[in-house]
Amino acid sequence: MFYTSEIKETAPLQFKTPLQEKVYTSLHKLDIPFQRVDTDDAISMEDCIEINRKLNMKMVKTLFLCNRQQSVFYLFVTTGDKPFSSKAFSNALGAARLSFAPEALLNSMLGTSIGAATVYSVLLDRENKVQVVFDEEVASEEWYGCSDGTTTGYMKVKTTHIIHDFLEYASHKPTVIQV
Repeated sequence: MFYTSEIKETAPLQFKTPLQEKVYTSLHKLDIPFQRVDTDDAISMEDCIEINRKLNMKMVKTLFLCNRQQSVFYLFVTTGDKPFSSKAFSNALGAARLSFAPEALLNSMLGTSIGAATVYSVLLDRENKVQVVFDEEVASEEWYGCSDGTTTGYMKVKTTHIIHDFLEYASHKPTVIQV
């Protein structure tokens, strides 16, 4: 059985990564309320079903993408149940064909491992190398469900707080596309 804790509205007592600490410090500084749960390792969208149920929202899927030269980077936030089409994404942005960024870049640029990609990683992107792109379906949802930068911590935040308050604070203006 997949473990999901009771809902909490405070940061963890101990942080597992520097990114996770930055996430909760930033949310506190911005006075953005959240609900969160601790879980077993959740790597796939199937693992998120119980998390969705517990927090009464839909977890987003966050993909880290790049061009062939690994010089242009995107953090694409879409619905958990939507299959990713590189062609549709590239066409919507008017960009060259993109693919998944290598795991080493996920770790070095975004401070996360596979399964923990999160919009909060832009806190580590001081040079604004990563463009944040939202699927319009996610942007129109009331609640935003995502990882806190680990594979064992998941949270629920108002989508407007993410798009307007958090991303402005992190100096990343999101693009919203239809795919």
